[in-house]
Amino acid sequence: MKINTNNKRIATLIALIIAGETVFFFPFVLARIFRPTLLAVYDISNTELGSYFSVYGVVAMLSYFFGGPLADKFSARYLISWALFLTAIGGFVLWVVPIKSTLFLLYAFWGLTTILLFWAALIRATREWGNISMQGRAFGWLDGGRGAVAAILGTLTLFVFSDFNPDNLHFANIQDERIRVFKNVILFTTMFTLFSGVLVWWFVPNNKETRLTERVQLSQMFVLLKLPSVWLISVIIICAYVGYKITDDFSLYANQVLGFNEFKSAVFGTASLWMRAVIAILAGYLADKVSASKILSLGFVITFLGALLVASGLIETALVFVIINLAFVMIGVYGVRALYFTLIQEANLPIYYTGTVVGIVSVLGFTPDVFMSPWMGYLLDINPGAIGHRYVFFVLAMFTLFGFFASKLFIRHNKSKFNLSVLNKLSSINNSSK
Repeated sequence: MKINTNNKRIATLIALIIAGETVFFFPFVLARIFRPTLLAVYDISNTELGSYFSVYGVVAMLSYFFGGPLADKFSARYLISWALFLTAIGGFVLWVVPIKSTLFLLYAFWGLTTILLFWAALIRATREWGNISMQGRAFGWLDGGRGAVAAILGTLTLFVFSDFNPDNLHFANIQDERIRVFKNVILFTTMFTLFSGVLVWWFVPNNKETRLTERVQLSQMFVLLKLPSVWLISVIIICAYVGYKITDDFSLYANQVLGFNEFKSAVFGTASLWMRAVIAILAGYLADKVSASKILSLGFVITFLGALLVASGLIETALVFVIINLAFVMIGVYGVRALYFTLIQEANLPIYYTGTVVGIVSVLGFTPDVFMSPWMGYLLDINPGAIGHRYVFFVLAMFTLFGFFASKLFIRHNKSKFNLSVLNKLSSINNSSK
C-alpha cells in the first residue's frame, strides 16, 4: 500500500511539473528559444513583442488577485487541466499566423488561462505535496522539472525546426520555408499542451479537505497585508523575475553579439533551459539543508556579478569567457527563481491561505511581465548590436542588487515580534470563522 501511495505522489508531482511549464510554452518559452525566428515569422519588432508581453502582464496582474482565492476554493485538478485545454486553443490561433492585432488579443487571452485558472492552483498543489519538511525540494523539483520539460520540449522542437536551413534556400523562399517549419513547431506544442491537460486530470488528486469552506474575508486579507514578510516576498519576486525575463534575451544575444545563426541561437537558448533544470533541483535541496532565504541571497550575489561583467562589455570578444559567465548568470537566476515561493513556508503563513497569499505577492511580484519586456525591447531596438544587450544586463544587475537587500531584510524581519503577533492574529481570525 505504501508503494502505491508513493507512486501516486510521484505521478502527481510529475503531472504538476509537466503542466507547470507546458502552459507557459506559448506565451514565453517559444520566444525564449526562437526569438529571432518569431520576430521574422510574425513581422514584428522587439518593441512590439514587448507590448504583447505587457498586455499579458496587465491581464495577469488582475488574474493573480482573483486567481488566489479561486485556488483556495476549488480543486487544483479542475483549474489546472482547464487552463491547459484553453491555452492549447490559443495555440491553434497562433498556428494560422494571425495579424498583429490578433496577436495582441491572444497574449491577453493567455494572461487569463495561465494565471487566473492556473498559477495559484499550481503553487498551492505543490506546497501541499511538499508538506512542512520538504518545501525546498518540492519547489526545487517543480522548477527544476519545469526547466527539464522546457529543455526537452525545446530539444524536440529544435528537431522539428532543424528542417529550416536558410543556407540552402534561395532568398525568395526563405520566409515561406521559415513559416512552414515554425508552424510545425506550434502544432507540436499545441498537441503536447492538450496531452498535459489530460495528464493532470488523471493524476492530480481532487483534494477538498484543506480548502476554505467560505470565501476569504477582507479582514483576513488586510491582516495578511500587514505582514512585512508578505511585502518582502513580493519585492524578492520582482527582482528575481526580472532576471528570469532577461533570459529571453539569451538566444538573441547569441545571434546578435556572438554571431550564431538562427538554429545555433535556438540551441543556445535550449541549453540554458537544461541549466535551469539542474540548478533549480540543487537549490531546492540546499534550501532544505540551510534555508531558502540564505540561498536566495547567494543567488542574487552571483547574478549581480555575472550581469555586471556582461554589461561592462569587457569579455565580448572572448567567446569561451562569455559562455562561462552567462552560465554563472543562469546559476544565480535559476536558483533564485526556484525558491522564492518556499519563503511562504519559511514565513510560517498558514497553508489554508496559500492561494490567497500567492495571489497577493504575485500581483506586485510579477509586474515585470508588464514593464520588463517592453523596456528590454526598447533598449534593444534603439541600441542595435552589443550596446543594447549591455544595457539589458545592467538593468539585471541593478534589480539583483535590490533583491539581495530585500532577502536580507526578510531574514531580519521574519522572526520579529511584530511579524509573529500578526500571524497569531491571523490564526485567531481563522479559528473564530470556523
